[in-house]
Amino acid sequence: METRSTARVSLTALLGTPVTDAQGHLRGKLKDIAVATGPDGGKVAGLVLKTRAGLSIVPSQDVMETPAGTLELRSAGALVPLKDEENYLYLQRDLVDRQIIDIHGRKVVRANDVDLEWMGKGAAHLLRVAEVEVGLRGAFRRIFKGMLPRASLESISRKLKPSGIPWQFVDVIEVDPTRRVKLRIEYERLAEMHPSDLAEILEDLAPAEREAVFTALDEEVAAETLEEVEPRLQKALLEKLDEEKIADIVEEMDPGAAADLLAELPEDQSDAILEEMEPEERQEVEELLEFPENSAAGCMTTDFVHVSVDATVAQAVQALRNFDGDPESVTEIYLLDDRGVLHGAVSLARLVMAQPDTLLNVLAESRVLSCPADLKQNDLAELFDKYNLHSLPVVDDQNRMAGVVQADHVISFLRERI
Repeated sequence: METRSTARVSLTALLGTPVTDAQGHLRGKLKDIAVATGPDGGKVAGLVLKTRAGLSIVPSQDVMETPAGTLELRSAGALVPLKDEENYLYLQRDLVDRQIIDIHGRKVVRANDVDLEWMGKGAAHLLRVAEVEVGLRGAFRRIFKGMLPRASLESISRKLKPSGIPWQFVDVIEVDPTRRVKLRIEYERLAEMHPSDLAEILEDLAPAEREAVFTALDEEVAAETLEEVEPRLQKALLEKLDEEKIADIVEEMDPGAAADLLAELPEDQSDAILEEMEPEERQEVEELLEFPENSAAGCMTTDFVHVSVDATVAQAVQALRNFDGDPESVTEIYLLDDRGVLHGAVSLARLVMAQPDTLLNVLAESRVLSCPADLKQNDLAELFDKYNLHSLPVVDDQNRMAGVVQADHVISFLRERI
């Protein structure tokens, strides 16, 4: 039978469609559509039918669309009982009317319907998921299904403005631990998103979905995301995790951000997390916890790049390569003597343009700005504004460098005051 090379149909329109065998005998009605996950995500694995004997599933390639709009089995033996342990995503049960993540748009939306496509001709007549409908068109179909004939429903809905997300930009959130079907949804695309986008997504999700997404992230991505959310949400995200898991995440955070987080938690929980941390990371965070929150030291990070006062450009580049912190936070390299006293700073721009054997003290600013550890945040903000700073070293009473305040910390402080 000749068919169109590509024909679009909605899930809502397909559900309830009679399924017959080649002789025209009714075998059941379409109940749901099973979609593969993982590497084959989006491929329709099978059609779930409601039959007299219960739910059965038939492989997608064994079903074809007829001119009358019904579905026909290619082989009577293709119909087998549905087993709960099959690792499928069921479009009607697991997706429609649920929150999903639009990876392309960096937002959370609700799935109103699903558009599918019949692909190919004859023996290659296959069904695949095209996109998820999140706008008025999908809502209209669901509301008026059963009130209007299928052809009329599809015709009218197609006149409404579409709002669809291509399947490759969708991540489905699985939250129900009681289901025997364990979906293996890929979250690699989430890890590629900016932490700020992930933070906004987490804020928009309900608690169960939020937990499902956050726990799916690896420690490094979770740490970066945790730094971007409000303290209230930080607590909520960590609520269901044990101290060992939290410690793994906190170790990946900027020390200053980690100290701010632990300061917001109950003291017994904070102590338990510190006990689970590696000694070096624990010491850095414990030292920062000793400083008042509203001081320069209270919002600084101890992750910064420094070299000796007689170092060369080549040695500075090697120090940058060995840096374990966030490379995007580095704007300057600091020159310290054997006692840790600050003698100068070299911007990355000057470093890049210099020859490898150039001494850094030749490139260093003639006067490097710094601030005392006990400087109040209001005064700190004024310094950043006055000198248009990206970062500012923090020193003790002997001018030994203790850390660096980054501009984003000052911006966060100012936003809280508005």
